[in-house]
Amino acid sequence: MNLSWRHAAAGDLDLLAEWNHQLIRDEGHRNPMTVMELKERMRGWLGSEYRAVIFSETAPVAYALYRPGKTEIYLRQLFVARNRRREGIGAAAMGILREEIWPKDVRLTVEVLCANGPAVAFWRRMGYRDYALSLEIMPP
Repeated sequence: MNLSWRHAAAGDLDLLAEWNHQLIRDEGHRNPMTVMELKERMRGWLGSEYRAVIFSETAPVAYALYRPGKTEIYLRQLFVARNRRREGIGAAAMGILREEIWPKDVRLTVEVLCANGPAVAFWRRMGYRDYALSLEIMPP
């Protein structure tokens, strides 16, 4: 696999928002935001402390959104295009992040919905270990 990467720019907001919308649906999240609302949220994140990386072969196939800190990298989103899943792109993207983009001396964190079994399994394969569990009681 010949995966290249680049930092996202303002011209990528439409793509990132659409992919973020798909990610929300795919993971079973309750977030009701529209693609336009997600675009504005993404614009705000990229204008503040978050960074995004777009991974491509001949065309974009995935992205990662993360917040770097002095002692921790918080990976908020990793998305692989629906028609390109199960090809190793997610693992390759994580390899690039860890080897080429992120510093080696910081803690890496990611949050995943408990009901999203495939994502939990993926993150464990990437080396992440269980640390916390959020519990809730929803109103009737």
